[in-house]
Amino acid sequence: MNLSAHIDTKLFHEISQAAAEMGVEVYAIGGMVRDILLKRKNKDFDFVTTGDGVALAEHVAKRLGTRKISVHKNFGTAQIVYREYDLEFVGARKESYRSESRKPDVEPGSLEDDQNRRDFTINAMAISLQEKNFGELVDPFNGIEDLKKKIIRTPLDPTITYSDDPLRMMRAIRFATQLGFEIEDTSYRAIRENAERLDIVSVERISGELNKIILSVKPSIGFRMLSDSGLLKRFFPEMVRLHGVERINGVGHKDNFYHTLQVLDNLSENTDNLWLRWSAILHDIAKPPTKRFEEGLGWTFHGHDDLGARMVPRIFGRMRLPLDHHMKYVQKLVLLHLRPIALTKTEITDSAIRRLLFEAGDDIDDLMLLCQADITSKNEEKVKRYLQNYELVKEKLVEVETKDHIRNFQPPVSGELIMETFHIGPGREVGLIKNAIKEAILDGVIRNEHEEALEFMLKEGEKLGLSAGV
Repeated sequence: MNLSAHIDTKLFHEISQAAAEMGVEVYAIGGMVRDILLKRKNKDFDFVTTGDGVALAEHVAKRLGTRKISVHKNFGTAQIVYREYDLEFVGARKESYRSESRKPDVEPGSLEDDQNRRDFTINAMAISLQEKNFGELVDPFNGIEDLKKKIIRTPLDPTITYSDDPLRMMRAIRFATQLGFEIEDTSYRAIRENAERLDIVSVERISGELNKIILSVKPSIGFRMLSDSGLLKRFFPEMVRLHGVERINGVGHKDNFYHTLQVLDNLSENTDNLWLRWSAILHDIAKPPTKRFEEGLGWTFHGHDDLGARMVPRIFGRMRLPLDHHMKYVQKLVLLHLRPIALTKTEITDSAIRRLLFEAGDDIDDLMLLCQADITSKNEEKVKRYLQNYELVKEKLVEVETKDHIRNFQPPVSGELIMETFHIGPGREVGLIKNAIKEAILDGVIRNEHEEALEFMLKEGEKLGLSAGV
């Protein structure tokens, strides 16, 4: 098969000519070849050469007239940014592994050696860029058939492939999830048998693959495989504990693992925000430690929202996820995720809406998306009723926000004005007055306006024995 018609011929001919001038061979390889055959867009191009990858990259950059080149001599790789493309060059190599590490011993090798070391047959295909057979597919492991059959399979013995580099087990599940492929049976058994080898992989690399699974069209596919294969418990025990149903006196609760996956899939239909998807994963994470059986009530999970929010920093820290505004955003949504649902079960008051807007701020729309996704039940009538009430909450949010401007609330009376009016310094009284004004606005006692807040401030000052200066 010749793929000349499917590649950027001018760019690839420049690379071909550069290699010919240096007397080496060069091949396009890996994900870009797979994506060409799958008709998927890809701007990241990998090239392998039988010579020095860095030297070839430098020569290619000169021919292309670009200085946007990054050299990583420790890894023998170089990267060129050219127009909308990322071009990476490396010398062909063969690898050998030690059992205690996923970092291989590397030595120069042939194209065949380089293809042997690849993770999956669909990523081991190469395109020749030699003038004599330019565009010809080099496919020693019949990866093109695996693409047609939608199969993830390793080029060599999967037990060796996964034991050598256990991150490939995560990658197998990631590719299966992203592409809608099946992992070949022998390969899947090898993942189960080698799951504990994942412990030698850095948490950062694991989280990187996990995030790609989370960002796929239907992430539950990947999580089910991670759970079934035994990989999930190696790095995310809190999620594994959501599994299972306990029964007392014939009364059971829903399996919170599968409920979480349903919420994640529901949410993923409406957003590709990674951190919003993480909030779906963690929204019920504290249900196992808060689970109680109460006679007459059944199973309860009181406080799982609050405890769940407190668990978020520990989970993010262990998994080397960012401990910044992303973590605080997830923490806030986990803490508040019950609030909109609770409003659907009672009469919706303006005061409750104001408080929700005050606490959620600019994240209110994301919170509502999460809560809509959280409405799951096998009882279709129950779901329909909740969704109808949920729409009423959304309408009320718009109405109250338009009228009261509570989102990202800023006090209409500042602490400086309070101190200036009553001739006092910073202290307890200032805080009491500011809080009283905020509560009065949220309860609808006064409007969120300066004049009404000022009048209310004077009355609160009087209650505290303060006199306004002239």
